[in-house]
Amino acid sequence: MSYFNVRVYGLLINDQHEVLVSDEEEHGFRFSKFPGGGLEFGEGLIDGLKREFMEECNAEIEVLSHFYTTDFYEKSSFNDSQIISIYYMVKEKDPLKLNFKTKIYDFDGEGDLLQAFRWVPIVNLNIDEITFRTDKTVAQLLKQNLS
Repeated sequence: MSYFNVRVYGLLINDQHEVLVSDEEEHGFRFSKFPGGGLEFGEGLIDGLKREFMEECNAEIEVLSHFYTTDFYEKSSFNDSQIISIYYMVKEKDPLKLNFKTKIYDFDGEGDLLQAFRWVPIVNLNIDEITFRTDKTVAQLLKQNLS
């Protein structure tokens, strides 16, 4: 069965022109992406993004503006769904209280689900370090528009 998988992500940029990147590992598969995730049925995009930031970053955010929506075909890396991703520029309501890392995949602890966050200067954002095709597109657009 084929179906659409709607995902929503936040681009959080600090005063040093750095973007928040999430490094994750699920069951041995490592990937780097922007914070966010799958929309739940019956949920709006903004509410879904706010929920994802609470779950992942324990942070309340304000959604500022739409940035990008997937405009090409992308199959999920995890199942047979077609991914539709919507990206928003966001701002934190209070400073994030996360243990920020400086290098990729620098996880604390062990387990099947690992996550770490780092601030990456937009000018130095390495497209090859971003895993998924739509995120790579967004990283490239960020570099063009904001660096």
